[in-house]
Amino acid sequence: MESAHWFDDLPVLGRMPPEQVASKLRELEGDTADTAPPAKRVVTRGGGPVVTRGFGDWWPFGDRPWHHTGHAFGYIAPALPSSDDLAIQHAGNIAPDASLRNARIKITLDGLRVADYPGRGIHRVLLDFYAQNHRPGGVEHLHFNATYRVRENEHAAVLSYPLFVGLNVGSDGVALKCFTVNVKNDDDGSFLGFLETDVFRLGLQLGSFAHPAVTLFSEMAYGVTRAIARRTHNVPVQDFHLGLDFSNIITRARLAEGSYLAVQIPENMQTLWNWQDWVFNRNSGRVVKRDDLTQLIPYNYIVFGVSRYEGE
Repeated sequence: MESAHWFDDLPVLGRMPPEQVASKLRELEGDTADTAPPAKRVVTRGGGPVVTRGFGDWWPFGDRPWHHTGHAFGYIAPALPSSDDLAIQHAGNIAPDASLRNARIKITLDGLRVADYPGRGIHRVLLDFYAQNHRPGGVEHLHFNATYRVRENEHAAVLSYPLFVGLNVGSDGVALKCFTVNVKNDDDGSFLGFLETDVFRLGLQLGSFAHPAVTLFSEMAYGVTRAIARRTHNVPVQDFHLGLDFSNIITRARLAEGSYLAVQIPENMQTLWNWQDWVFNRNSGRVVKRDDLTQLIPYNYIVFGVSRYEGE
């Protein structure tokens, strides 16, 4: 791929106008969707009543996890086996591993939590993963697809799923993106079954040099996601970009071996979110509240693993 294609013209549900959100909810949930207009409310302004209809008053929109467009990015450092809970840090508050500069890495999908996606029951989630592959003479813009069936408020049955194997890191780091689509169209669900075959479970295998097949595969993955996201009864839900570098700029995220979490949180939580409130419980393999190990993060999130590539 000669340039970095993305899905800027396919907004996630949280970025759609209210009328379009209501239409999508009716597609996904049928007549059971609560998409009635917000109730009138009367407030006093300048001594007289003013009737308003607020966007936040429309119940299906305001506090649903799928409605948020912001993300919090956390990091869990590698550790030896133990029963101790592991601390989580902001991805910009870690030391970069300079030994990964111009090295090759393996990126895996280690977790997918569907706290709340639009629709009901079991969700089929299509994920499009993007990464920059730095090679002599240029950068390859890669896409790789995966799909999972996940019941509402549960985790997908996924751990150490290879995404990019042997990815070449640049001198400045790597750029990663992820785009998820909630697939409710039955025909599309059947079509996506090929993404669950053994060929795709190996991840995108990358060599030291460019290979035409990798470019074709990446173009196909990108095209599949675009086609599925546009179809009736399907809707994008999450969209985030994560650049990982080797600088000491405090507002950037750093590249190191370990696990990265992207949590879809509301805008009003951006300043209140504190990773110290959460830990990774090694006995359950889940991110839980530090003072209540039975409480899971109440938002959708994705976990990536980054490790040094040990192949040839």
